[in-house]
Amino acid sequence: MTIERLGRPPVLADGTVVPLSPAIKAGNNLYLSGVLPFRADGSFAEDDISAQTRQCLGNMEAVLKAAGAGLEDVVKVTVWLVRREDFRAFNAVYSEFFADCPPTRSTVCSELMVPGALIEIEAVAYLDRV
Repeated sequence: MTIERLGRPPVLADGTVVPLSPAIKAGNNLYLSGVLPFRADGSFAEDDISAQTRQCLGNMEAVLKAAGAGLEDVVKVTVWLVRREDFRAFNAVYSEFFADCPPTRSTVCSELMVPGALIEIEAVAYLDRV
C-alpha cells in the first residue's frame, strides 16, 4: 500500500508550523486532519456557528478536490462543537453540503485547541474511483 502526504503543514498567524499533514492518502482511503474555519488569509470566519460550519466544509471540499475527490466520497465525519446549543444550526448548514446521502458521523461537544474556533471537522473518504 502506498502512503502519500497531501498539502503542507499549516502555519499559524504567529509563524508556528503545526506538525500535521492536512491529508494522507493510504491506499484507497483519504484521511483529513481536523479542518478549522480559517479563511484563505488565515483569519477566522465570523463568531457564528453557521458561518464557521460553512467555512470548515468549504475548506474540507478544497482538500478533497486537491486529492481528486469530492464530498460524495466522504464515508465518515467526526465533528467537535464548542457549544452544545449550536447543534441545530450546525446541522442546518451541514445538511446543505450532505443533502442526499450523508456519511456516518459522530458529533462531540468539547473545548478546542484553537481559541475562537467553534467547530472542527475531521473526515475519511474512500477513493475507489480516483
